[in-house]
Formats: sequence, structure tokens, C-alpha cells
Amino acid sequence: MFINALARDPSLESFRQEVRDFCAARIGPELRKKLDLGQHLTKEEYDGWLQALGEKGWLGGNWPREAGGQGWSAEEAAIFREETGRAGAPWLVPFGVTMVGPVIYTFGTPEQKAQHLPGILKNTTWWCQGYSEPGSGSDLASLRTRAVKGVDDDGAHYRVTGQKIWTTLAHWADWCFCLVRTDPEAKPQKGISFLLIDMKSPGITVRPIITLDMGHHVNEVFFDDVRVPAENLIGEENKGWDYAKFLLANERVGVAELGSMVRYLDQLKGVLAKTMEGGKPLSESPEFQRRVAELEVQFATLEALVADQHAAHQSAADQPSLIGAAALKIRGSELQQAILQAMTDALARHGLAYQADALMAGWNGELMGPAEMAGILAEHLHRRAATIYGGSSEIQRNIIAKGALGL
Repeated sequence: MFINALARDPSLESFRQEVRDFCAARIGPELRKKLDLGQHLTKEEYDGWLQALGEKGWLGGNWPREAGGQGWSAEEAAIFREETGRAGAPWLVPFGVTMVGPVIYTFGTPEQKAQHLPGILKNTTWWCQGYSEPGSGSDLASLRTRAVKGVDDDGAHYRVTGQKIWTTLAHWADWCFCLVRTDPEAKPQKGISFLLIDMKSPGITVRPIITLDMGHHVNEVFFDDVRVPAENLIGEENKGWDYAKFLLANERVGVAELGSMVRYLDQLKGVLAKTMEGGKPLSESPEFQRRVAELEVQFATLEALVADQHAAHQSAADQPSLIGAAALKIRGSELQQAILQAMTDALARHGLAYQADALMAGWNGELMGPAEMAGILAEHLHRRAATIYGGSSEIQRNIIAKGALGL
């Protein structure tokens, strides 16, 4: 229903080599070491990589040409994901280029496009996502952050008051795309609007949340009577739920992170090859051989799903299906966890010590187990949330049951 086979086009092998050469040239030895060890990257290190992609025109490669992108085919996008993943490139931070960018170029005004799209494509502007709230995660439509419209000497505006939570990289963000309630009397999905909020606005407070992997990725964000110009409204007032669903389809495609899974599979094979048990490497264990084969089949299925969804992006008449995106979200997040669980099971032979301090640049303590173990375990702990963020697996199954099965 959702999946078409992904055929490889031999004429694109020159593009594949170009991506490989770009990664080799742009990922220097110091960054390479940190990536291989799974250490935390700084904002400046992410900027260096993402801005290099922007200069090349590849950051928004799958955007349509009229929006400033390259209009990549599904095959080109797949090659880019595969080769950057295999190179262990830094995370392609999604909040601008994957999430809000397509909303702006699809529903935004000419002024909003001119203001925001160039900075997203060049990664000179960082974005965060203001969706989840305490008590409003999977049930997002129950959100309570209020936006009250008014007029003062500086023109029409909204006053935003409320709280968002689990806001990834809010501490680095310049802007936030935010769902707010503009009509408290309407049905939950009908009274929501989509605002673009400057994170330097007076009244915004960002507080860190330290997660299970001992890292600072997510935050609480408080809005205390924050003034937002009315021209920062995307589309129509009280229609924000429609734009949010469009964005969530893009997010759930991004959650699959095929490039990361290429790297995970390569890491898994490396860990198995150098972890001994009974005088033999685990790569010769029938149990782990079976698990690797199953994971590779699941990856091939996921890759075809992503290609199908990407093809839908390229047709204005056929926007990405929420049903297909829901299926992709389930398969992608569960496969991430399965690969990382296999690595964790293999690393258990080394005692499974999680040395969180080893993720900090410059740490010179004594490692227990393989050099990359701390990074793999940190990723394993972090990805336990993959079946929750972006809409839990239970919510995705409800979407499929309602939309595909009519239940």
C-alpha cells in the first residue's frame, strides 16, 4: 500500500562518489575522532558541517527547485543519506530543513519565505520545535499555551503565555516554530495556530533537561507574555493543526534517519568482529549472524518506505501520506532500537560499563572495553525515546487503524 521498490540507477554513481569525496574532504581528523568515539559535538562543529552542506546546495537537496533546493530524485536522496551515514557524518539537524522549511515554502507568505528560507538552506539560523507540553505529548491537541491577539503602537501581535517541554536544542535556537491555542472555545484541533517566534524575544526562559544518557539535548521553554508580531502567523489563524499534520509527516520521515542506521549496521559488524567469545569473534556466532541478517532485511524495507514517502514530496498533488509516515515512524524507530540493542548485547561481554565522561572532548581516563563503547551505549540510551518522540508507536498504530482500516 505504501511501498515501492527502490531501483538503483547506475548513472548516479558519479553523484555517489561526489558525496563520498565531499565527506572525506570536509570531515577533518579532530571531528572524525569525536564522531568515531560518539563524543558530544559543539554547536560550532555542527555549524561547520551543515554550512558546508549549505554552500554545496545539499542541505536542502530534496527541496523543490522553486524553493531553493536541488529537487533531488528519491534515488539521489537515498544515495546522500547512505553515503553520509556510512561516512559517520554529523547529524543532519532536522528542525529547519526537514520540518519548518517545507511548512514555510508550502504555506508561508512571500515575506516569510524571503526572511526564513535562505537562513535555513545555509544553516545560518537554528530552529527548535515548540510542540509538546506537560500533559500534552501524544495528545498534542490538548495543548494549553495561549496566544491572545491584540494591537499596540507597533501593530498587530499575539501575546504568548505557556510552557513547552522536551524542546530539542532550544538552548541553541534562534527561532521556534510553535503551536499555540488562539481559540479556547473551539474544539481542540480547531483552535490552534502556528507561530514563528524569535527566541531572543523578552519573556522567554530556557531551562535544560539532562536525559538518561547524561547529555543536554532537550529543554523546558517558558513563554511569559511574549509579544509575537501577527505577521509571524503561518497561514490562517486556527488552522495550525493542518500545518502541524503536514510537518509531522515530514518529521516522521526524518525520524527514520536512514543514514544513521547505515552507520549503526557498520558499527554492529565492527563490534561483532572484534568481540571474542569462546575463542571466536561474535561475527561467527549463528545467533548474531541471524540477527544481522534480519536487521538488514528490515533496513531494506525501511529504505523502500522512505523512498516512497520522498517521492510523494515531489508531487504537489500527492503530499506525504500520514498513514505511510506513521508506518515509517514505527518501523524506523523500532529498527534503531533493535540495532542498538544488538550492539549492547555484544558489548555486554566487556562488562557494559557506561563511562559518560568519555563523551566529553579531551577526556583522558582509562577506557573499559572498546573505544567506541561509551558512544554506542549513550546512543542506545538516547534512542529508547525514539518510539515516543514524534508521536508514540501507539499513536502511529491508531493513525493506521483509522486511516487504512477504517477502525
